[in-house]
Amino acid sequence: MPVFTYEAVDAQGTKTAGSVPAANRSAALDQIAQRGLVPISVADPQEVAPKRRASARPAGRVSQASSEAFIRELANLLAAGVAMSRALHILSHQTSNPAARRQWTAIHDDVAGGAPLAEAMSKWPQSFPGVHVAMVHAGETGGFLDVVLAQIADFRSRERDLKSKVRGAMAYPIILAVLATGVLIFLMTYFIPRFSGIFADFGAALPPLTRAIVAVSRAITDYGLLIIIGVALIVILGRRALQSDSGKRALEKALLRTPVLGGVLAKFALVRFCRMLGTLLGSGVPLVASLRVAREAIGNQTLADTMRVSIEQVQEGKSLSQSLATSERLFPPSVVEMISVAEESGRLDLELKRLALVYETDLDRQLQLLVALAEPALLLIMAGIVGTIVVGMLLPVFTLQEYIR
Repeated sequence: MPVFTYEAVDAQGTKTAGSVPAANRSAALDQIAQRGLVPISVADPQEVAPKRRASARPAGRVSQASSEAFIRELANLLAAGVAMSRALHILSHQTSNPAARRQWTAIHDDVAGGAPLAEAMSKWPQSFPGVHVAMVHAGETGGFLDVVLAQIADFRSRERDLKSKVRGAMAYPIILAVLATGVLIFLMTYFIPRFSGIFADFGAALPPLTRAIVAVSRAITDYGLLIIIGVALIVILGRRALQSDSGKRALEKALLRTPVLGGVLAKFALVRFCRMLGTLLGSGVPLVASLRVAREAIGNQTLADTMRVSIEQVQEGKSLSQSLATSERLFPPSVVEMISVAEESGRLDLELKRLALVYETDLDRQLQLLVALAEPALLLIMAGIVGTIVVGMLLPVFTLQEYIR
């Protein structure tokens, strides 16, 4: 009897691997499901080596938009009654992206060879994350693959739009900050050294503010290289610190305490959680397993930590709304009440998706408010710094006439 190796997601939402003896792939999937796992990939050990070599070939980068289009078009073809193998063949030949063509062709070959679509997609984790592979497997098992693929495409589209809004909202403040930094560097390295030389020729006693500005300018011009090296070291050490769990949590807690910005981050996490959980539940994934995966989709470890108690309470038999009430930072009382009503009416997945849509609109307004506040704040800071420098350099001009006499 052949022994199949597998990768799966356990009840804690973490990946696990193992092997099961089974007569065929379908029997292996049944055994894995009996262990309370959601399989991501299942393969005969004799096939693993050649498949890994095939997937290790450089395939180039496939954009998120391309993989999203692949999933959506595959869902449309399957819903229209096109056979899986033919649908994959059509998609692999109609794309103009060479990297995408190689990936879609490899998926087609695996499926034509008898592998489930979820297993074929799992070999390309950069294009198809594990959570989406698990959803595809649930759709294949339940016989509603086209519905699941359409849900994944919608989820990815909304996630991409939300991230684009965040990046777009922060673009102008970042440009302002870069321009302000460039102006300051020009003043400190070019303008002030020439202006201060005029005072030195007259032997003038400079005011304290002027002396401080000149001292900073000389430090930048004389030790500029050392300052750049020091800033680079601070950036490198800071990035390493933020890569650790303690560093990430410290930064996240500080950002969550920030006025306005903290509310935006919490709302962003709520939208991602509700959309992911609603999509998973709509795809037939059990509630506890869906909660584990959706918790990882929050994107903020500090807020995700608050979900541990909620998940434990659901496992103990409490309702989802009662358990979420313990995470008030992430779930306001109004959200908890709406989820409670949705549980009673049996439309929890639809309500979660609706909440994600509603709060995404609210998040868009908050982002606009944040940008509206950031722009004048940055302009005020920039004007204050430049104005201080200008005033500091003009103060000696009022006493310059005495030295000319």
